[in-house]
Amino acid sequence: MRKQLPLIMTSSSETHSGGRSALTCRFRCGDACFHPAPNTSDNEYVGDVIAGALSRRSMMRAAAVVTVAAAAGGAVAAPRAQAAEAAEQGVQKAKAGASKGARGLRFAAVAPNTADTVTIPDGYAQNIVIRWGEPILRGAPAFDPEKQTAAAQAGQFGYNNDFLSLLPLPGEHNRQILVANHEYTDEVLMFRGYDAANPTREQVEIAWAAHGLSAVVVEGDRRSGKLTAVPRHRLNRRVTATTAFRLTGPAAGSDLVRTSADPSGRKVLGTLNNCSGGTTPWGTTLHGEENFNQYFANASRTTDKRYGIGTGASERKWERFDKRFDVAQEPNEAHRFGYVVELDPYDPDSTPRKHTALGRFKHEGATVRLTRDGRPVVYTGDDERFDYFYKFVGSKRMKHGSSRAVREHNLSLLDEGTLYVAKLTGDSPAIEIDGTGKLPSDGEFDGSGEWIPLVTATAKGAVSHVDGMTAEEVCVFTRLAGDKVGATKMDRPEDIEPNPHTGKVYVALTNNSNRGVGTNAKADEANPRNANKHGHVLELTERWNRADSTRFAWSLFLVAGDPKDPATYFAGFPKDKVSPISCPDNVAFDPYGNLWISTDGAQLGYHDGLFGVATRGERRGELKQFLTMPKGAETCGPVIQDRRVLVAVQHPGEIDGATVEKPASAWPDGPGTYVRPSVVAVWRADGGDIGV
Repeated sequence: MRKQLPLIMTSSSETHSGGRSALTCRFRCGDACFHPAPNTSDNEYVGDVIAGALSRRSMMRAAAVVTVAAAAGGAVAAPRAQAAEAAEQGVQKAKAGASKGARGLRFAAVAPNTADTVTIPDGYAQNIVIRWGEPILRGAPAFDPEKQTAAAQAGQFGYNNDFLSLLPLPGEHNRQILVANHEYTDEVLMFRGYDAANPTREQVEIAWAAHGLSAVVVEGDRRSGKLTAVPRHRLNRRVTATTAFRLTGPAAGSDLVRTSADPSGRKVLGTLNNCSGGTTPWGTTLHGEENFNQYFANASRTTDKRYGIGTGASERKWERFDKRFDVAQEPNEAHRFGYVVELDPYDPDSTPRKHTALGRFKHEGATVRLTRDGRPVVYTGDDERFDYFYKFVGSKRMKHGSSRAVREHNLSLLDEGTLYVAKLTGDSPAIEIDGTGKLPSDGEFDGSGEWIPLVTATAKGAVSHVDGMTAEEVCVFTRLAGDKVGATKMDRPEDIEPNPHTGKVYVALTNNSNRGVGTNAKADEANPRNANKHGHVLELTERWNRADSTRFAWSLFLVAGDPKDPATYFAGFPKDKVSPISCPDNVAFDPYGNLWISTDGAQLGYHDGLFGVATRGERRGELKQFLTMPKGAETCGPVIQDRRVLVAVQHPGEIDGATVEKPASAWPDGPGTYVRPSVVAVWRADGGDIGV
């Protein structure tokens, strides 16, 4: 039976794997780090090796005296305390330092801190865009946490906002559509007197309604960057754990996904644990179902174990109220989760889709670029220790236009194509990789890679490229397919984003402290050290810079941690001029090609935050902190526009021992109120572009 963690109050510095609290581990990923890694194959492993490798490379290139960047500025800006005088002073400070830094990153870096607020640079302002529980649908009541119902929650903004997307809204000036993921629920922070051993049906149904997605129209203030929700707009929508979905691709209709409630194997109720995602060039949003395993109980099969599904009761006990969450009663229901979901925000009556052609695993997200002839390429990572990252190359070209026929065509683009998994190879003799991080004789860790095909789907059927597995099996048991073809083990591959300016692809690898422990994979050129608690970012260049290439080169762009640690690297930029960073998670690009990184579970004694880093030019590797999170919160989103930055403040107050009665944070509305996950907008107080 899965280990249950007691709720014991600890200091905020006491964390579990990856810097997370025990409370986060319970409700977010089902204590994944307290179980053996599901991947027990003997494939190569990619990871902390990067840190050791690059630390030595940086020492060779720049033997500078290292100090932690005591970043200037760092005004603590509470949402309601942006006084005009302070703003004006901040504007002057910001202008004074505007010439410093890469274009898009010319702001006074925020100092790392543990303040219970969203801290932003001098000269910037912020507001809460929308909070958990605010009504967005017609007829939804105002939020009252003491009298919450499932019906009310189904019309209100969901819980624990993660991925964010902002889409244009033609014909409505200064308005956009905000789409947000609601990854999971913290029942102990949602319900007064919550009994984890005996949840009520009403509590469970509220949690079902708090999961999923929200689409809500937002309006910008003409005089500032302030952004506010437009309740009851005709495009506003909630998608929950009970919304009907259409299953598409090779596995749809197969015996592996049929259940007693759905003998067709094509209609799934709900989406769960949506982490990050992506926005498509054809105007839809993609959402990755990640730690879906934690919602299911009483598993026994080897395939279930490979996905981390437990043998006993689940944390939330949903199986008591719906048998589909009991694997012993409905063995195929779990096979219907773990996919990339696609939503059409412009049609609130449309049926969202789950794309089996992109594989089933713990998708952190899904980001899209187009080939030169207009076919979609989707990058996605499997957020688990020692698991893989993938690429799907579509075979159908995107059409332009907004007619119903065009939109239907584009909604089918991810049903036909080939799914690949990555294999990385170093370019140094194996004897030179001794596990200590010592550089090989060529002076750096880098190499080449190949995309190994797993399955190809066409309009006439699907073909497996994995011996001993059918196409349907590859799509449902994608992790096992990756094992079979010898994919490279990674350190929790999370968000993967192609740079729209250069085409280079950046892979955020959050951490993996289990490297080399026990029977876990040993060092290779991409993983020269036996620990990686701070994570790193890998830079991948497709051959000929073609998105559909089957080969690539890789190198190490950033190795996270305290800049004073010699085992850190910032693309060769002087380490006394960068902010400390730990546990990169979601990534995004600004209009200038800078990479913005949000963190999750930072292990440097500071709160998580959002960082910008230059990817090219003489300031390549210059990393600056833009904001920090309240107590217990993770930085999610983010969206970087010309004049506005959006972040999702996820699970504020999620610290061991915290409850409704004993909150660990007072954000966002102050003492005596419920702690509420929210979306925050940040802009320059003088109305100028971000970071210029």
